[in-house]
Amino acid sequence: MTAAARIGLLRHGETIGTGFRGRGCDDPLTPEGERTMHAAFESSGEWDRVVCSPLQRCRLPAEGFARAAGLPVQCDPRLQELHFGDWEGQTAEALMQTDAEALGRFWEDPFGCPPPNGEDLGSFRDRVLAGWEQSVVAPGGRVLVVTHGGVIRLLRAHLEGWPLEKLLSIEVPLASLHVVEPGQREGVPS
Repeated sequence: MTAAARIGLLRHGETIGTGFRGRGCDDPLTPEGERTMHAAFESSGEWDRVVCSPLQRCRLPAEGFARAAGLPVQCDPRLQELHFGDWEGQTAEALMQTDAEALGRFWEDPFGCPPPNGEDLGSFRDRVLAGWEQSVVAPGGRVLVVTHGGVIRLLRAHLEGWPLEKLLSIEVPLASLHVVEPGQREGVPS
């Protein structure tokens, strides 16, 4: 396996209805989201290739950036956001009215209390880590990964030694870049 020289995890920008929502759905970026993604790409550094989630809020800006930079781009469905089941597309405010107890359990222990009829975090972890290893790490080079907040939280937890139960405490703002290294195990919270 070839070690990657540099890996950047870039979260998509603002989408229609941004805020906590079950976001496995394929929402487009807002004009502000497009602007912040353009700025993020401009300041992100040099890359050899781009890997992205196939959802349009990641794929379309990644393809545009890769095309302009003359880079290859690969879409990997394993790098999609967690599937939120019955909560897909719903806001936290709406869920507080209809399913407050389950939402509270999810916020306290996302690994042990997945969304109703949604993807459990064990399956999500296995899916994302398989995509990470096969599409990002193994080919090596300077790789920009354009993906989702949940995917970045999971990868950072994996690389930094965070317990999966604490995923939601990892800050991943919209259009933020997180430079990581495979095998890094520093910055472990106490």
